[in-house]
Amino acid sequence: MDDSELFAAAHRLPTTKRPLLGLTILVVEDSRYACEAMRLLCLRSGARIRRADCLKSAHRHLKVYRPSVVIADLGLPDGSGADLIQSMAEASPRVGVILGISGDEAGEAMAMAAGADGFLAKPITSLAAFQSAILSRLPAERQLSGPNELTDEVIEPDLLAFQDDMAHAAEVLNEAEEGQTLDYVAQFLGGVARSVGDSHLAGAAADLADARSTGRPVAGVAARVAGLVQERLKQKVAI
Repeated sequence: MDDSELFAAAHRLPTTKRPLLGLTILVVEDSRYACEAMRLLCLRSGARIRRADCLKSAHRHLKVYRPSVVIADLGLPDGSGADLIQSMAEASPRVGVILGISGDEAGEAMAMAAGADGFLAKPITSLAAFQSAILSRLPAERQLSGPNELTDEVIEPDLLAFQDDMAHAAEVLNEAEEGQTLDYVAQFLGGVARSVGDSHLAGAAADLADARSTGRPVAGVAARVAGLVQERLKQKVAI
C-alpha cells in the first residue's frame, strides 16, 4: 500500500500551518527520547508517524506499505542504519525522501554516501528545520502552492522518554560483554545524553567509545557508565 494513495483518497491536503499534512513518516529510531521529539515535530507539521526501533522492524514496515519519508538513525541495536538507507535508495519504487539522523559528527557523510537525500543532526528540536529538511526534497506536486509559514518553535520532549532510554541502556549494559554490544551502548547513550544536555553522561559514553576503539581496558569505564545510568534512573531526572 502506498501512503500517497491512501491520503489522496482521504483528501488530506497540506496547509501553510501544517505543511506535511498527507505524509506518512517512518522513523527508524531506538531512542524513545529522540522518537518523542519526532512525534511532536510530526504532530505540529500534520504528518502521520510510524515508528520502528530496529532494522528488523523497519523492514517489516516497508514490506507492508511505502511511506512518503523515512528518517533512519544510523546506530541501531541490530545493525547500521546506513545499510537500511542504501537498500531503500536502491529499491524500485523508491521511498520519496530518505533522511539520515545521528548525533555523531561523522553521521552526515555516512548517510549521504549510503544514498540519503539529506541529514538531520541530533538533537532535533527546531520545527522549521525539520519541516524544511522534508519540504525541500518533496516532488513539485507535493509542494505547497503558496508560501510556507515556518515557525521557530522549539520542541521539548517529555523527560519520561529519557527515563525509558535509561532503562533500556541499563538492561543492555547488564548483559553486555566486550564487543559490539558495548559499541552500541556507547553510541546510544552518547546521542541521548547530548540530546538532553547531560554532559557527564555524554563524556562517559565518549570515554567508553574511545576505550573500545583504542583497545584500552573497558571494564572500569563500562562500570562508570552503568553507575551514571543507575543514578539517573533513581533520581527520575535527566541531568
